[in-house]
Amino acid sequence: MQRGRAAAMEPAPGPQEKYQLITRNLQEVLGEEKLMAILKERELKVYWGTATTGKPHVAYFVPMSKIADFLKAGCEVTILFADLHAYLDNMKAPWDLLALRTHYYENVIKAMLESIGVPLEKLKFVRGTDYQLSKEYTLDVYHLSSMVTQHDAKKAGAEVVKEVEHPLLSGLLYPSLQALDEEYLKVDAQFGGVDQRKIFTFAEKYLPSLGYAKRIHLMNPMVPGLTGSKMSSSEEDSKIDLLDRKEDVKKKLKKAFCEPGNVENNGVLSFIKHVLFPLKSEFVLLREEKWGGNKTYTVYEALEKDFAEQVVHPGDLKNSVEVALNKLLDPIREKFNSPELKKLTNAAYPDPSKAKPAEKGTKNSEPENVVPSRLDIRVGKVISVEKHPDADSLYVEKIDVGEPEPRTVVSGLVQFVPKEQLQDRLVVLLCNLKPQKMRGVESQGMVLCASSLGEPRLVEPLDPPAGCCAGERVYVEGYEGGQPDEELKPKKKVFEKLQADFRVSEDCVAQWKQRNFLTKLGTVSCKSLKGGSIS
Repeated sequence: MQRGRAAAMEPAPGPQEKYQLITRNLQEVLGEEKLMAILKERELKVYWGTATTGKPHVAYFVPMSKIADFLKAGCEVTILFADLHAYLDNMKAPWDLLALRTHYYENVIKAMLESIGVPLEKLKFVRGTDYQLSKEYTLDVYHLSSMVTQHDAKKAGAEVVKEVEHPLLSGLLYPSLQALDEEYLKVDAQFGGVDQRKIFTFAEKYLPSLGYAKRIHLMNPMVPGLTGSKMSSSEEDSKIDLLDRKEDVKKKLKKAFCEPGNVENNGVLSFIKHVLFPLKSEFVLLREEKWGGNKTYTVYEALEKDFAEQVVHPGDLKNSVEVALNKLLDPIREKFNSPELKKLTNAAYPDPSKAKPAEKGTKNSEPENVVPSRLDIRVGKVISVEKHPDADSLYVEKIDVGEPEPRTVVSGLVQFVPKEQLQDRLVVLLCNLKPQKMRGVESQGMVLCASSLGEPRLVEPLDPPAGCCAGERVYVEGYEGGQPDEELKPKKKVFEKLQADFRVSEDCVAQWKQRNFLTKLGTVSCKSLKGGSIS
């Protein structure tokens, strides 16, 4: 009883303590003086919005842990399910699925917050279409449209709105709507990732033009996904779904980028820093007694230092994160095991493979969307190279592409590249071609190479940027999103149609329709074959 009275009498945090809670682990705050001034007078009103597109994944625990900080600091917090934004962003959520996906997001985010102990009664949940279709809001959209230049709108949405070859007008509206949300939700501050900085500064510039106040902007760093790049709903290997089974969590963590001693772009360490430490104020490293036994870290920097000095092994780190993560996911899995929520999940995210195919010859059937994001292209490391036992012009290579076992690849490079130049080098591999036997050996991919157009024919394997790791995704600029086909169907000739526009630029950069092939570390290139083709 005495302990209960002592806890009840514990003084509420002061403005400085609230400021520290609100801003800890953030990358940037715009409006710090205004933030402190409000905290000296009253509680801060803040909102976080999420467009209801792909399924939320474990990276959503990063903003959830900050929402927990906001509540500890006494903030009034609004969570916006931005359903209209989801449609405007290149129709990532089809209009007929908006209500279902918003319902899914509401249930899954409430389950996440409950799993980390955030009281839901202190939160306010709002759907965008509850107010964004009102007469007043619509008039303000028109007012902004008369002031905002096309250049400013495009620039503001550059890092948030999906880039496509032929952009839609809806993408230009996106920043204006997000700016107006601050006024219509009656908040002091908006919280989001630093990738939204241009939209935040857009709001600061244009809201006063309508007579509305400039808001505070709180920005989280972009936390890398498991592959080392941004964790994305559309990149399957980069994220763990909130409803993934325990064996799937283990499999994805096993493949996660976590190089010994490397603390840069390390998604496993970042998850510990931005989720587990803020929630638990500690991290328990689990390991066998012969390697030093379990160790509890109460300061993240100490863990990072031990990992950098290779005192902590990546395998032990991954295993420990797996245990901690499953504790967070277990109550979410249990909640979504109900028949009602299973039905909701299947309705909001229907399996595309079960969609009824359009009848041949029907006038209304849509043409197939042949885009580079359908190709599963990855960085590979050549583990071994041998001559094909039954073909003098073919190599049989074992190539690591970030999977538990290396792939066997047959390539016709014998007359172009000496064996010793292939051994241990990085290559670019197309991974979702249908496996086919070449002189009795099944090939599970294609090494992409630049070729000269004249005679004699010269061939050079494409080079990923220095520092890349096996398994990293290679994508075409502007087509970072999208889920690659599980397997390219030979009759559809998707690769052949795209490959017709593969070229090497005058700077030796691999391109599709003058858009660069990229990894998170830069451009894919070749050594010397300017203007060549790629196959």
